[in-house]
Parts: sequence; structure tokens; C-alpha cells
Amino acid sequence: MSVELGLLISVTSMVIAYLGYQLNKQKQQTKHQENIKNDATREAVIETKLDNISNGVDNIRIDMRANEQRIGELNERVTRVEESSKQAHKRIDNISPEKGGFFNVLFERR
Repeated sequence: MSVELGLLISVTSMVIAYLGYQLNKQKQQTKHQENIKNDATREAVIETKLDNISNGVDNIRIDMRANEQRIGELNERVTRVEESSKQAHKRIDNISPEKGGFFNVLFERR
């Protein structure tokens, strides 16, 4: 009977060890699947943020091009104003001092 009892205890312990192994294996697989899900979620969030950053950079580039165009237009306008003021100064300088100068000419026209 002691042999049968020892054999029964060893078979029972082997079955319990095998069931413990299977349970541990399932837990590890579940944790691995959860880690994969978490990693996929993090990657999706990161990709979304990168897409948003990329869109923001594209919008900034478009705004910069528009600003460059506006600055170019303003440069042209400033050049025209400078030319116009230069011509006005020449005309003012050409007013003869015999007529009493610029201010006298203005007041005489009243």
C-alpha cells in the first residue's frame, strides 16, 4: 500500500505541476496580448500626434509663403512711394525763389 500511495502522490503532484504550468502559460499569453494592445494604442496615438504636427508644419509653410508675397508687394509699394516722394522733392526744389519760396506760393493761391 505504501507503494501505491507514493505512486498516487507522485502522479497527483505531476498533474498539479502540469496544471500550474498551463495556468502560468495562459497568464503570460494574456499579459503578452495586453502588452501588444497597449503598444498598438501608444503607436496609434503617436502617429496621430505626428500627423497633426505635420499638418501644422504644412500650414505654417503656407502662411509663410503668403507672408513672403505680402512683403514682396509691400516692398514694391515702398519703392513706388520713395520714387514719388523723390519726384515731389524735385518739384518743390524747382519752385523759384523769385516768387517768394514754397510757402509764399501756397499762400498766394488762396
